[in-house]
Amino acid sequence: MSKEQLQVSTIVPAMNEAGNIDEFCRLYAEMLETAPFSGELVFVDDGSSDGTLEKIKEAADRYDFIRYAVHACNRGLTAALQTGFEIASGNVFVFYPADLQYLPEDIPRMIEKIAAGADVCTGWKQGNYKKKFVSTIYNWLSRAIFKVKVHDLNACWAFRREVIENIFLRRDWHRYLIALAAHEGYRVEEVKVTLYDRKYGETKFSVWRIPVGFLDMIAVKFQLSFLRKPLLFFGVTGSIFLAFGLTVGLWAVYLKYFQNETQLPLLYLVILLAGIGLGLFVMGFMLEGQTAIKEEVGDLRRKLTALNKKTGSSDDTDR
Repeated sequence: MSKEQLQVSTIVPAMNEAGNIDEFCRLYAEMLETAPFSGELVFVDDGSSDGTLEKIKEAADRYDFIRYAVHACNRGLTAALQTGFEIASGNVFVFYPADLQYLPEDIPRMIEKIAAGADVCTGWKQGNYKKKFVSTIYNWLSRAIFKVKVHDLNACWAFRREVIENIFLRRDWHRYLIALAAHEGYRVEEVKVTLYDRKYGETKFSVWRIPVGFLDMIAVKFQLSFLRKPLLFFGVTGSIFLAFGLTVGLWAVYLKYFQNETQLPLLYLVILLAGIGLGLFVMGFMLEGQTAIKEEVGDLRRKLTALNKKTGSSDDTDR
């Protein structure tokens, strides 16, 4: 895909960012003047209460590259991104936060990577980061668990449209979009982006995001590995419990017939271990069925997406 063929949709979720909207739009307009691609700025107001929506509407009257959508209440960053994806018209998506900690001037360098053949480009933040310790631990764990060879998974991103069309995002899973894309075989690159201090508004970060992010990390890993072949995980675990049950049972038989000792607790333990083992096997078989259905639905979604693209192209040709 050449630079001339790139239509870039920069999606900016905004919740109570009224003080940053005007400056963001001005800087984006300056970037577009020299950028080797066409672009649009897609704001998603996520239940703001400080006049953010009014600022977006005023900016849309001044700039013809702005589109926007509105959430009546705060639905979270993942939902805001999905809304932006739905209304964006570009073949390349860029995610940027509205707080101006990353400036639009770095977008062309990310698009350079896409034009050169990358499917995803993530920003590697450079500068004084107040949450550096948390971010370092998070990114280290993410690289270790997901085997992704980039330094920063949670700054700003650029990616081809088909990447998001082939990935299912649950609530708060936007943090792992890079890991999900890499798992699907998409080529991931990175560029350094400068991190600036926030001037207006308040950070949306809270300490509760740390345990939530860690639990989501485990859930994503489980989804990408064990739930692809659930019987392998639950079957192996069930076999371990059954093996323990068999061992305890043989020991109970030995005590009964060679030592003349009857140990009822051992019998109860055998029943417990065998029950858990069989239960895990049953769970594995049930999840295998659900996984097959999920894969069929995913395949159907990809076929429908391809059909819609083909139909849309035919309609454009007819006109």
